[in-house]
Amino acid sequence: MSNPQSPQGYLTTHVLDTANGCPGEGIPVALYRLGESRELLVETVTNNDGRCDQPILNKDDFAIGKYELVFSIADYFKGKGANLPEPAFLDDVVLRFAIAEIDQHYHVPLLVSPYSYSTYRGS
Repeated sequence: MSNPQSPQGYLTTHVLDTANGCPGEGIPVALYRLGESRELLVETVTNNDGRCDQPILNKDDFAIGKYELVFSIADYFKGKGANLPEPAFLDDVVLRFAIAEIDQHYHVPLLVSPYSYSTYRGS
């Protein structure tokens, strides 16, 4: 059972480049909390394993609510040599999700190519 006084949960993500079969390294990621306004909480960049070096949201800031992860992928794929139209079909990939339990680990990965993406709640 969750204790609203002491959240223990945290949020992580990673990016997998399905077009090139590798981790998505160097992709800017922003996390927003959605409510009456859209509040920027964190900006970071994925490491050489396609992950962020630390949880994007840790227990100190973890709260029930709606969130949005924004992955800026067009420049990443251009850097990999993809011949993208201008503007790119996918520039920013936006994933909206909710946190319902503050004592859980939420992992939200992005599997992406220049023309498609998918996500799921991982572990």
